[in-house]
Amino acid sequence: MENNNEIISDLKGLVSIVNDGKEGYESAAETTESLDLKAIFLKYAAERKAYELELKAHLAAHGGESDNSEGGILGAIHRTWIDIKEALSSKEDAAILGAIETGEKAAIEKYDALLQDTATHADHLDLLNKQRDGIQNALTEITSLKNAKA
Repeated sequence: MENNNEIISDLKGLVSIVNDGKEGYESAAETTESLDLKAIFLKYAAERKAYELELKAHLAAHGGESDNSEGGILGAIHRTWIDIKEALSSKEDAAILGAIETGEKAAIEKYDALLQDTATHADHLDLLNKQRDGIQNALTEITSLKNAKA
């Protein structure tokens, strides 16, 4: 039972993280004047929404639930997405991309920590790896775009 409670807690944490990302990308899409960046940001916001639904399905399988459809207050991860909101006020694409890069790095760290615990998360390691890889792909693209704007 203790193990199941840990799984539920960890998955709820990931739901908050992916929702922080979704909100960050949506805010960035609303702020940028670049149509290309807007499309990229909306693509990743939709991806994070899909991640949320996948995580909630695994939560339900473990007897848990999350009514979180928005981000949460998870310390450093949340603060990185707050940085995005501050960058948005400048409307400078390089600043927006840099803040998103920071948020994605924090999300990857959280996924990596959970992936270390293979015994606890055995039944959803494939899902966590797939989502982590998706976030890494987004990070790679965002970093490339940021470096091109610098």
